[in-house]
Amino acid sequence: MNGMLKKRWISLYVENQIGVLSKISGLFSAKCYNLESLTVGRTEDPTISRMTIETHCDEETFEQIKKQLNRMVEVIKVIDFTDLSVCMKEILYVKIRKCTLEDKTELFQIAQTFRAEVIDYGKDSMLLEFLQTATKNDAVVKLLREEFRDVEVVRGGSVGIEAISMAER
Repeated sequence: MNGMLKKRWISLYVENQIGVLSKISGLFSAKCYNLESLTVGRTEDPTISRMTIETHCDEETFEQIKKQLNRMVEVIKVIDFTDLSVCMKEILYVKIRKCTLEDKTELFQIAQTFRAEVIDYGKDSMLLEFLQTATKNDAVVKLLREEFRDVEVVRGGSVGIEAISMAER
């Protein structure tokens, strides 16, 4: 048994039907597997959705997860992204309140450095949007929490697709 815990990713093609998301998340819950991230959206075919799931587990547990997903009638295809070249991004919104003029200047510089968008701006607050890898978003959140007092964070799950030539995770 390989007991090494690490981040692992699965992409699923599933039937776009009521209850499929609940069934898949229920599988994780029933087996006490943790979902670190879960995103789902319709594909180019409106009858099929694609899910990207991130979990943190050992190899044996991960193999069980894949086998159980493959047994589900609603699951069309399971792709293990863990060791593939993948383009993967996560959306991150950060709202900073109680900003001074100096804080706003610094936030504009941070936004420029991290290629973020300032999507809303108020008298004493700013709302930034980042579209980066989860690791880069982790670094941004850490930086902002260290520098500013009132920080609100909302993250979407990672979305990924197999790379054509180069990987970025």
